[in-house]
Amino acid sequence: MDNDIYGHVNNVVYYSYFDTVINRYLIQEGGLDPWHGEVIGVCAESWCRYRAAFAFPEDVEAGLRVTRLGGRSVTYEIGLFKAGRAEAAAEGRFVHVFVPRGDMTAAVAIPAPLRAALEKLQVG
Repeated sequence: MDNDIYGHVNNVVYYSYFDTVINRYLIQEGGLDPWHGEVIGVCAESWCRYRAAFAFPEDVEAGLRVTRLGGRSVTYEIGLFKAGRAEAAAEGRFVHVFVPRGDMTAAVAIPAPLRAALEKLQVG
């Protein structure tokens, strides 16, 4: 499923990589419980700039930083790199808005453990 008919990783897979990098960090460092937690992050915006193609099963390395940390939302930048390369093969932006799991209708404050984890990645 990763490779498209042209033999490179399909563009929608990059967004899956972004989601995986972000949520793995939030689970490991911020204590996010994606299955039972009262507050979850939902994607409000995302984009990707492609610079070089990946092909499955090529290794992908990722970098993550926070460029804006608000009261109820966070903006991430993600870099996807070919193994050992300094220049990103793809650059992404992803905005999470935090909402109650039950209704997901109104944004709520970012829980303290998640905020602390996000502050570690904040630049600028």
